[in-house]
This record gives sequence, C-alpha cells and structure tokens, in this order.
Amino acid sequence: MTVRNLEFAVNPKSVVVIGASKKPGSVGQVVFMNVVGGGFSGDIWAVNPKYRQIAGIPCYSRVAEVPRVPDLAVIAIPAPAVPTVIKELREKGTRAAIVISAGITERNGLRQAMLNEAKPGLLRIIGPNTIGLMVPQIGLNASFAHINPASGDIALLSQSGAITTSLIDWASDNGIGFSQIISLGDMADVDVGDCLDLLAADANTRAILMYLETIPEPRKFLSAARAASRLKPVIALKPGRHAAAAKAAATHTGALSSPDRVVDAAFKRSGVLRVSGLAELFDATETLAHFPPLESARVAIITNGGGAGVLTVDRLMDLNGQLATLTQSTIDALNRLLPPNWSGSNPIDIVGDATPARYRSALEAVSKDTGTDVILVLHCPTAIASSIPVAQSVASLTQNGMISGKPVLTCWLGEHTAREGRHVFSEAGIASYESPAAAAAAISHLVDWSRAQQALQRVPAILPSHSSQRCEIVRSILRHVAEEGRRLLTEPEAKSALAAYGIDVPLTLVASTAEAVEEATQQVLKVADRAVIKLLSKSVTHKSDVGGVVLNIETPDAAVEAAREMERRIRDTLPDADIMGFVVQPMIRRPSSHELLLGVDRDQAFGPIIMFGSGGTAVEVVKDTAVALPPLDDVLADDLISRTRISHLLEGFRDQKPANRTALRKAILAVSQIVADLPSITAMDINPLLADAEGVIALDVRIEINPERVEQLGPNPSFAIRPYPAEWETTLNFDHGTYLVRPIRPTDVNLYPAFLEKITAEDLRLRFLGYRKFFPTSMLVRLTQLDYDREMAFVALDISSGELCGIARLSADPDHEVAEYGLVIRSDLKGKGLGWALLKHLIAYSTADGIRQIEGIIARENSAMLTMCRELGFKLRRDPDEGGLVIATLDLSKSGQDV
Repeated sequence: MTVRNLEFAVNPKSVVVIGASKKPGSVGQVVFMNVVGGGFSGDIWAVNPKYRQIAGIPCYSRVAEVPRVPDLAVIAIPAPAVPTVIKELREKGTRAAIVISAGITERNGLRQAMLNEAKPGLLRIIGPNTIGLMVPQIGLNASFAHINPASGDIALLSQSGAITTSLIDWASDNGIGFSQIISLGDMADVDVGDCLDLLAADANTRAILMYLETIPEPRKFLSAARAASRLKPVIALKPGRHAAAAKAAATHTGALSSPDRVVDAAFKRSGVLRVSGLAELFDATETLAHFPPLESARVAIITNGGGAGVLTVDRLMDLNGQLATLTQSTIDALNRLLPPNWSGSNPIDIVGDATPARYRSALEAVSKDTGTDVILVLHCPTAIASSIPVAQSVASLTQNGMISGKPVLTCWLGEHTAREGRHVFSEAGIASYESPAAAAAAISHLVDWSRAQQALQRVPAILPSHSSQRCEIVRSILRHVAEEGRRLLTEPEAKSALAAYGIDVPLTLVASTAEAVEEATQQVLKVADRAVIKLLSKSVTHKSDVGGVVLNIETPDAAVEAAREMERRIRDTLPDADIMGFVVQPMIRRPSSHELLLGVDRDQAFGPIIMFGSGGTAVEVVKDTAVALPPLDDVLADDLISRTRISHLLEGFRDQKPANRTALRKAILAVSQIVADLPSITAMDINPLLADAEGVIALDVRIEINPERVEQLGPNPSFAIRPYPAEWETTLNFDHGTYLVRPIRPTDVNLYPAFLEKITAEDLRLRFLGYRKFFPTSMLVRLTQLDYDREMAFVALDISSGELCGIARLSADPDHEVAEYGLVIRSDLKGKGLGWALLKHLIAYSTADGIRQIEGIIARENSAMLTMCRELGFKLRRDPDEGGLVIATLDLSKSGQDV
C-alpha cells in the first residue's frame, strides 16, 4: 500500500470529524475545535446524530449525508462502531482516515474488520489509538494535542501520543516548527515505512525525526529509511536499550544478540542517526542540517576559559571523540598571534581577556591546520569582551557554518549575554549549543551520522550460489543432517562446512570408541606435540560445560584413558546423552593469539545477523561484541571489528604483533557468504576463533539448521537488506564492441562526467524532457546510490576502456506494483543495438522481480524510443496533461512475457 492515497491525509481539501462533540473536554470536542481553530482553509464537516451544528458548522447524522466527498476523515467514536463507519466512508469515496479511537485490537476482531472494510477502496488508515495528524503549513490540526505546533521544516513521526505532545510542547518553547507531525498509533495500516516514503519526497521537509517503540515490516522499513536517508537527515529515538534480552538461543551468539543491538545495526546500515534522549532529537537535527558527512572528526577547541575546554574534552572522550593534534606550523602561528600564556596545545585556551580580534586570529590559524577536521569555539562571559562582538567576529569568518571546508560549532556559556550571542549564530546559520556537553554530543552525532552515511553507500555483493562448488559441498552435509532428523551439525560436519568456505580449521579425526582414539591420537601427534580429545555427540551442544573436552594429551595411552574417563563422567551426569564417539585434534598453541567469537543468529524481525567480538568460555560475562546485518564487504567487516573493545588488542601492543586483520576480515566475509548461500543455516557459533599475526583458525564451531529449508537456494531471502544483485551481470557482444552490463554501484559516480560529455544537448533534452546543462554532484550521487529493493539501474561499460556507455534505470513504487523506466545511450553509440539490449535486460529483471507494470514518459519527437517500445509490446497513449509527451506502458503480469 505504501504512499497510495496518503496525499489525501497530509494535503486534504476537506475534512470530516466523525464523533465531533459539544461536550467540554471530550476527545470529539477537542479534535473538532482543533480542526476548526487550526487555520485549515478547506471544507470542514461534523458527523454526530446528537447535533445539527457544532460551533456554527453543520453536523450530520450519517456519513452519507455529508454534502461532498471528504478527502480526510477523523474518527473519534466508540471502537465497536469504527468498522461500520470505515465502510460508509469507503462507499462515500473517502481515501484517508485518522482513527483516534482506542480499543481496536486483533484480539477483539475489530482491527481486521476495520481493515477489511477499508481495503476495497484503498482507504488508508492512520492509527488506531493515535492523537492524530498535524500539517502546520496548511493549518491542519486533526488531533487532540493541547497546542497548535508552529510551521517549520522538521517532520515528526511518533509511535507514542504522549511523546508527540511532549515534543510539540518543547519545540514551542524553543521556537522550532514542523512540516508534518504524524502520531502513528497502533499502525494497523499506515506504518513508519509508509510515512518515511511520504516524507522523503516532501519538499517542505528538511529532516525527519522518529520516536519508535516497535518496527513493523523491518525490510520495508529499512528500504524506506535508506531511501529517505540519502535525501535528508533521518534521526531516531528508540527506547529499550537495556530491556531484558529475549530468551537466549543455544549458541553464545544467540545469547548475546539482544534485539536492541540488532536495531542499532539496522539504523547504521540505513543511514539513520540514533540518539538517546528527547532533547537530542532536535540538537542532532541542528547539527546534521548544517554540515555534510565527514571522513573523520578530529576536533580543535578554541576557548577563553580553560575549565570549559577541559569539560568539553572529558565529554568528547566519553563519546569516543578524537581531539586534534595541532601541527607545529599551527602552534608557531598561534605563538605569534596569542599571549605568551596561552595553553600551547589543544584545547586552545586564548586566555580570559580574549578580544574579538584574538578569537578571529585564532580561528583563522586553526582553520588552516591539516590535522583538524572540526572546530569548536567556546566563550565564557567576562566583563572585558562582550559575547556579542566575539560572536560577530567568529560569524564573519564562516560561510554556511564552515571555514576552509571545516564545520564550526559554537558554545556561548551563560544565560543573558550568551543568549544574544547565540542569536548572532542563528542568524548566520552557525550551529550553537548551550553547554560543552551538548556541543560534544553534537560532534558525536555528526561522527555517528557520517559513519552511517558511509555504511549506506556500501553495496556488498554475494556470489551466485547455485553454481558454487563450495556451496554444494556444504549443502550435501546439511542434507545428511536433515535426513537424520537433526538440527545440529556435529563438530566434524561443522568444521567441514567452514573449511569449504576457506576458514582454517585444525586437523579433525573421528574415533567411534575410546579404543579407536589411540590410532587417531598417533596420527595427530605426528603433526603436533599434544592432542585434544572432545566428545562427539548430536545432542550435547557446549562440550566444555559437561567435561567433554580434555587438553594437553601427550601420548596415545593417555588419550585412551581420557576418553574412557570422559565417557564415564558424561554417562553419570547425562544418562540420555547421545555419545557417538570422540574427536581428536592437535592442541593448537599460539601464545600471542586472541580468543574471538564469530557467529550468526536469526533475529525475529531483521533476519540473519552476524556477531563478532571477544570469545572464550567467559563470552557471556565479558559481553564485548558487535552486531551487523549481512551481506558485508571489506569496509563493513572492518567496521564490525572496530566496534569492539578487543579490536584495540588486535592492533598490537608492547612486544605483541598485530593480529592479521586481512585474515580476520576474510573469515567474517566467509561467514557472510555462507549465510547468504545457505538460507537453512539459522545459527552459527565459532568460539574460539583464534587470531594472531599468522592468521585465524576456528577451534570449535556449532551450526544449527532448519531442515525444511536445506534445498532452498541463495541469495538468502531473509536478509533485511537486499545485497548487490551480482546474478544480473551479463556480457553483450556486438560487431562494434563488447559491453559488461551490471547493476550500478556508488563508485560509478566517477564515470558520469565523461559519459555526459558524449551526450548531445538534444539527446539530454529527450531523456530529461528539458534542456539540462548542469548535473550537481548531489544529483549524481543520488543516481548511483540505490536501494536495490525498490530501484535498479544497469550500466553498460565498454570492456576494453571501462567507459560508461549506457544506462537503463527502473524506479518502482514502494509497493512494487508499477515502475517507471528511463534509458540513455551515449550519442555516438545510438542505433547500434545497445539501447534495445539494455531495455530488454531491464524488462527481464522487472519480470523476475515481480513488478506488474513498467511505464516510461517519452517526448513525442523521440521516434527511436517510440519505435523500440512498439516492437517490445508497450502500449502508447498521449499524456492527458502534457500534449507533447507519450506514456508507454508494458504489462508484465501476463505469464511468459516475451522480451
């Protein structure tokens, strides 16, 4: 459903309030008076059989009596009557409704009854159990909020009515206005993903704030969030960071993968900044609205008060910030400009008697520092220099809040004089904060958002699994496990699976009896000085917990005795244990290695997740782990490592060499590929994974599967983020050249300038339906950073030169029913068959992706494109609104579409 008919909710021409009332303090009375008093200029009607008019406005007994079709209905009546009223509205022709009423649940059947009545007319429902909707720019206050919010350019989505009204109240006191406020309520129909799609395309919305308690339809949410985040800042507050974890799975990984960690990972991959408090929502908006993403954020602090600088550094370090180390040339310049008693380092204390000129000189010098990325200017009130001239001096050096390409943040301390200084910054478009802690948090927000934006640009590929030899090796193991009715692989089976994907494992020999352990140990002791004996069982998961592991065995006789004793011990403690035998392995002794955990779990909402961190027997106690959503690439794998405390040890210290980071990334990517290729794998626990300068080796591994999905091919349909669709790469051969056709990647932005230079102005006019001379970088970035779940673009690259030669683009409605296509070929290559081949490839993709219809808007004089469309089966019709345009439509719902 997505954004269909939601325009009637946020931009209605008429509103009807059902349940409008004269009773003071009633919801119906408050809602109706808010609608009437909000300044809405469209028609307003009331429905309530008790009245003939309310506040001078006609009131009708039934929906059918309303004189015209209301665009938007606001419903505030008892819950049992709501489905009937929805039916009446649908029959009337209304396409959007806000259901204020509570008590409409799945348990009492009213929720489904309401949805059933709405569906035939695609009547969209916001709520139920919501305080309503507000669009200040058109004077619409269809809510029972206590005040009218001011008009502005920030949109608010909130699942909590109480939080909605609290934020409106806070914003009113702080002069903050809104473009839209949507109280989501129980989200029976319209959910947060729908609203993100709506707001992403809203030109009046500069930033989107969200308060979420749950995330329904996670894949839809992530797709919408990724699309919106590419266009404007999206900031989320989601409570529940320290809620009790869900029931732990049998693996260490499952025990550590709390839902909140998964939500964090989802936000990171979708470009969303997560904040921890209500006030931070607006502070973060202030920061992100001023500055582009940063590659790094080394902070230089200029202050006239040493204490304020120290407080800021403390808070900055709390938030994992980075203080800039000033270059010697910067220090030399400051020595010439500042009094001898300046601090001599960062923070740059320019002394309490600092004048506006001194502030200006220091800022100019620091702006040239090559080791500084962000500058924070602090001012403490003194009787020597008023805060206003100092603020004016700082503001005069900045442009759009930047100096020499570096963000400038300010913090003017105090109350009365500082307020006027902050006003100067507000007028100049410079971000300003009331305390050093808030300023440090703002820098943290900028860093976190920058990292999220970088993660948003990653498009990890997974290799097609159907022809992969390694995939078939593992699938044959899984088939055997499933045929035996098992969900757990034995240790030898699990290690064989890892080895097939290139993860090193120790030599692993199986002995069915204690006596057979002797021969296996003899073989192991030929390659190692000591051996390890482990229990082999289909039912015992964590062997060390039950005495199923014996280390440091030096002779075959000792191995046999250890095996016998292990068997006796387990028979006594676990009489029903399924003992299949024993596993004999070399004792791996790598004194400088680190014990790590690498695993896979399946989140109920977001599907497969990958976890990395500290391993060993105390893994649940140490709790040093990070979570990521697959698929991953080198950069995302490296980020996963860096988000753990143990990553600092892996970098090496004193005489300890750094661990082999390349081998560690390779292991993480192998796990990402395994879970992509084999959707039946539900959990994996490699613990410990030893890592040192030599590489990594998996000492123990546990894998759990869903036997019913063993034959399912990858890529894993449960991934919350659709991977780069490498399976749609192909090669086209023509007499004039050979082309690689593949899905577009963010790095292709670098190919656009040369490509556009070889397209004539007339061809650009035909493609963009108007003359274009300039393509801003932001536009090119948007064209090359796609969410493959709803958009696709295929590029044709000359095999010999790597040049971009053509692009076929598809943009689907969020509900994946209809998609618009576009096609552009380099002018010197037109008429040689490349355009035909690209469009056919796009049609084949659309058909496979389940899109029911594709359409294009074509200039009437574009005869070549019109001819191509006719021959490919498109139906052509004139655009009723633009006589010079033709709409070409291809129905893909017919099976066996011939392309």
